Amino acid sequence: MAAPSPAVLIGLTVPKPTSTAWADNSSATAEYDDLYDYTLPDDGDFGRCVYERHGAYFLPAVYSVFFVLGILGNTLVIWVIVCGLRLRNMTDVCLVNLAVADLLLAASLPFLAHQGRDQWIFGDAMCKTVLGIYHIVFYAGIFFITLMSIDRYLAIVHAVYAMRARTRSFGATAAGVTWLAGFLSSFPEVTFLQTVQQSNPSKASFCFPVYPNRDGTSSHFWSVFSLFKMNVLGLFVPAAIMAFCYSQIIRRLLSSQSPKRQAIHLVLVVMAVFLVCWVPYNVASFFRALELLHIYTECQSSKAIRLALQITEMVAYLHSCLNPVLYVFVGEKFRRNLLRLIHRAPCGLCRLVRVVLPQEHLSRSFISQTTSLDERSTAV
Repeated sequence: MAAPSPAVLIGLTVPKPTSTAWADNSSATAEYDDLYDYTLPDDGDFGRCVYERHGAYFLPAVYSVFFVLGILGNTLVIWVIVCGLRLRNMTDVCLVNLAVADLLLAASLPFLAHQGRDQWIFGDAMCKTVLGIYHIVFYAGIFFITLMSIDRYLAIVHAVYAMRARTRSFGATAAGVTWLAGFLSSFPEVTFLQTVQQSNPSKASFCFPVYPNRDGTSSHFWSVFSLFKMNVLGLFVPAAIMAFCYSQIIRRLLSSQSPKRQAIHLVLVVMAVFLVCWVPYNVASFFRALELLHIYTECQSSKAIRLALQITEMVAYLHSCLNPVLYVFVGEKFRRNLLRLIHRAPCGLCRLVRVVLPQEHLSRSFISQTTSLDERSTAV
């Protein structure tokens, strides 16, 4: 068994007694206990590393905010594109699927917040369902962001070819492949998700992957594999693709005669936000893998890694709230359709939103500046 994967819940912090060992009533809790058994020669703490539950103080409040923002923002995206724009091309299909992935990720945050603050109380079936979906959309969301960069690259650098390739049917096929990639990338974590009750006096239950020891393969192997897999599939590969696509986009914009300052700024902002949100989390996960490989074995370094994972994972979740702003809301055509739908909606609250989103002084769409294709987003 391995400790909770960072791709599931780094906010989980388990307090451990400092003077007595836990009773080993199950192999899962026994291995979990051994994973954090450190030798501290300078004190009489029986080799136990005591973890402070810092995440219990800030994770519930932060995740609650992310939950509200993620649900509202991504629901608006789906509403406007499906009802107002009607999925006319590949861009619309990608935006809807990205919003669905971010929406599902946001929906899992209350469960993660409760586990970070207390324990898992929702049962084994909900453990497998909620965190199984979480693992899939965790990767699918990143892959859809990467797909959006490819879509922008085709629309701007290869505009003539893109008119034939970036159709709604092609977008649906690409979305299906992306979801399949997200599903496959979620293994082996989703296979071994289960609820485990600790054997210490608290009897608290937590939901995380419990990797088996089979054929001489240590459960730590699967934990390290999952962490390095996230580094490669969740950062290195997407960042490389995005860097290539956006560098070519900027190169094309610099050589064009159309206004380009705002477009280039948006390209840089999209790339910068992705790196700021995901690089710290992946770096912290990398050090967590080194810890499992016994490269870092001191108690203080383990505490620092755990706290870093809690904070950086929280920053990574912020990206699902920012995606609607970066990829949709800055677009003039999207906001125009949003205002039209709000105006037609029979509710007083919807009309109140019109005050917040005035129709005047809307910024021009990035796509309208760089290509003649009829796009509904300024996403790069």
